[in-house]
Amino acid sequence: MKIITACPLDCPDSCSLEVTVELGKIVDIDAAPMSEQANPLTAGWICKKVKHHALRVYSKERIMTPLIRTGAKGSGEFRSATWDDAITLVASKISGAISEYGPDSVLPYLYNSSSARIDKKRLMPHLFERLGCPEIEHTICAGTSAAAWERVFGDMLSSDPMDLVHSKLIVVWGANPGASNTHLQPIITQAKKNGAVVVVIDPRRISAADRADLHIALRPGTDVIFGYAVARWINEHNRVDNNFVAQHVTGTEQFLLAANEWTLERASEVCGVSVADIERFAELVTTIKPATLRVGLGMERNRNGGSAYLAAFGMWALTGNFGTVGSGIYGSTSGGFPNSVLAQWPHGIARPVQKKMNMNRVGRVLRGEPDAWHVPAKVLVIQGANPAVTAVDQQGMLEGLANEDVFVVLHEQVMTDTALLADVVLPATTHFEIHDVVGSYGAYVVQENRRVIEPVGESRSNGELAEALAMALGFSADEFDASRQAIETLVHESMCGTTPVRPEGGTIQFRDVFPSLNDQRMRIWELDSDMPGPQYEQLVDDAHPLTLLTPSTSYTINSMFGDTLPPPAVLKLHPTDASMHGVVTGETVTMFNDRASIAVEVEVDASMREGVCAMPKGLWRRSIASGLTANAFAPDTFSDLADGACFNDARVQIKKLATK
Repeated sequence: MKIITACPLDCPDSCSLEVTVELGKIVDIDAAPMSEQANPLTAGWICKKVKHHALRVYSKERIMTPLIRTGAKGSGEFRSATWDDAITLVASKISGAISEYGPDSVLPYLYNSSSARIDKKRLMPHLFERLGCPEIEHTICAGTSAAAWERVFGDMLSSDPMDLVHSKLIVVWGANPGASNTHLQPIITQAKKNGAVVVVIDPRRISAADRADLHIALRPGTDVIFGYAVARWINEHNRVDNNFVAQHVTGTEQFLLAANEWTLERASEVCGVSVADIERFAELVTTIKPATLRVGLGMERNRNGGSAYLAAFGMWALTGNFGTVGSGIYGSTSGGFPNSVLAQWPHGIARPVQKKMNMNRVGRVLRGEPDAWHVPAKVLVIQGANPAVTAVDQQGMLEGLANEDVFVVLHEQVMTDTALLADVVLPATTHFEIHDVVGSYGAYVVQENRRVIEPVGESRSNGELAEALAMALGFSADEFDASRQAIETLVHESMCGTTPVRPEGGTIQFRDVFPSLNDQRMRIWELDSDMPGPQYEQLVDDAHPLTLLTPSTSYTINSMFGDTLPPPAVLKLHPTDASMHGVVTGETVTMFNDRASIAVEVEVDASMREGVCAMPKGLWRRSIASGLTANAFAPDTFSDLADGACFNDARVQIKKLATK
């Protein structure tokens, strides 16, 4: 039997899937045939990660029953328990902590970025809001980019990726369609066949850069300077689209005044790219139309992340590259989802004021550091996340998870590194085992996530866990209804009878959609803000001169599949940096900074730029002998907007290991 469903994993593409099931078991996963119900972005093929997703569904490490810890944290010693026993224990810990220390002592670490929409958004967040527990904000990823977009455009929709085939200039800035958003690359290729010029801005020569007409390998953290320098050049050469700016942009004068200090020569020195390349880029964006800017999440992962977007958006505003098919800025399309799936707040019940906690500082709170939080953390409930390997300051997070004073509850599919440190582990369904709806942040589609198999073992969905916990904590069954009938109704309401949620060619910025700010204008400078416009902070660490990047790969989605299909655990170095340290491919170095030290194998790779090294995102602790990954080197400092994570502010040094 073949069943059509959709992929909700944390990737922009949201592919349509055809799953073959025999005797109640998945035997094959492939792309769904092209049809009116399929996501047109999928185009009849899917990534290798999802093709092999059944390896996770039927993994020998799949959690089959609730587990309660019996040994030391990290020992992996658990006993099986019934759901009733596990829920009773968890509910007693939550209610006891709230009774003695207040609701702020219970921390809901709910990420769920790879969950389907109803399972992600509906009952678990609602439960902890009802309890008055803090909201742990998703500052670890996309928070900074979203805040920058909202500041400049409000809730104006992104341009449509399907329109890129009409672009004559495509700028891919901080995005890597070869590793994630893989279905964008064929669209870019088609546009190039149609005569488009392609520019890639990335510190590494990613696969998209190999096919581009111009690759600009900025030093990490200097995107804002590049944007300012291009803006200055545009103004000096009288290339500002004055008609567009007059009608649609606020703050131009202040933006250009700030940009004025960044000459091409000064920007070249800071950014580490040639004056000629900056000038060529400026020439392209002011002479080729229609043009689209694709902004990715790589821009936000440093101290200047918000400023990077603000500078890029401001520079693009000056060009006037909006208003026609194939123009605009392509960011996240998640704003196109047709309806809310949030739980109804009960009538007559006052909403508690939830305190906010930054996800990047949870490790400090778990460790009980002074001034990290106003009450001690007593219960941590984790769902849809593996913070033991995905959080910044990995060693600090591991120490916090191991704190015997914090009762850790994890809802998970397989025995992750975080599961080994939990007190209770509850078996979770995969998306193949539930009925739900899938939105997208890379295309304007909504799809039905059909159940293709029954839950494996005793696994339960996010909603079913919330329902069970709510009942044990005294809430009503009607308010926390996770029944199949309730889900069917929500799916039906969300589907709206169609897969595309926007008409083809009908999401042209400044023609069909406009900024939601008061005057429907872009705001590229905000006088009343603590940070009125883009700013640059230099990071100098002479003792640790290499910038460590942790890029996505074609192997994992965050840390998912790091157990079944892990990327090579190697440190990539530019040939010059490798030569300077006397190492070649296959040799081992010690990589270190003030936070951590690990031994790792080197791969010399000319696609890196000098002064930059890289280890894959998503590695599990088992991939490195020391049990630490690249995130051990990442600080828990904040970006300049929305207090986002600064993974790319990790600075390291390396030393060749002596051979015996």
